Amino acid sequence: MLRSVKSLEGFAIGATDGAIGKVKDFYFDDEAWVVRYVVVNTSAWLGDREVLISPQAIGEAGFGAEILPVNVTKEQVKKSPGIDTNRPISRQFEKNFLGYYGYPYYWSGAASWGEGKYPGTLLTGVGPSAIPAYLGYLRAPSEHAGHEDAHLRSCQAVKGYHVHAKDGEVGHIEGMIIDDRSWSIRYLVVNTSNWWIGHQVLVSPERIQYVSWVDSQVGMDLDRRSIQDAPKYEGNVTLDRAAVA
Repeated sequence: MLRSVKSLEGFAIGATDGAIGKVKDFYFDDEAWVVRYVVVNTSAWLGDREVLISPQAIGEAGFGAEILPVNVTKEQVKKSPGIDTNRPISRQFEKNFLGYYGYPYYWSGAASWGEGKYPGTLLTGVGPSAIPAYLGYLRAPSEHAGHEDAHLRSCQAVKGYHVHAKDGEVGHIEGMIIDDRSWSIRYLVVNTSNWWIGHQVLVSPERIQYVSWVDSQVGMDLDRRSIQDAPKYEGNVTLDRAAVA
């Protein structure tokens, strides 16, 4: 199922032995455009501490349920490596974090999760021949990525970035749509209300030409008309994987 990031914020995170907190944010890597971690607010349990949960641990939410089940215990979460979400996450922290839980490195192959499309591929050892061939623009970040910069970005922080078409500014990032199986970011929700009132459209990250993290800008290889004609997004409508081109 395709879900908006906004719709998942506030979901409860259920460990195998009880609730640990609620979804606050997501970290995605800006090379593959795949969510790598869920940021969980544990204030009702561990005070002001925030923890990370890997999609490798997350099961499928039941229909209508606002809870994401995770295959870890509360004690494991309590003793997991601490994180300061106000600072960049280094590759060394990721190695320590993934090692603590016994998860393989997601950057160990050419696909979005090691050698496969889904985070579960890493745990089962299923190779690319056993999964759908679609990989699109997805690719794992280089193992030689900077020690202090693992190319991880906050979904919340990117909201509001200005979107530039080939022929001028066209709107801003209103949100993201993720695939809850692969955790890939399938679409950016672009708000074009400055030009077309009440108009939000879906644009694939494949069409991104550049991102300026310093200037909070996203450049597309599309003109304004093409973005205007992109599939409309209605926030109260659940998207199926085959619902949009």
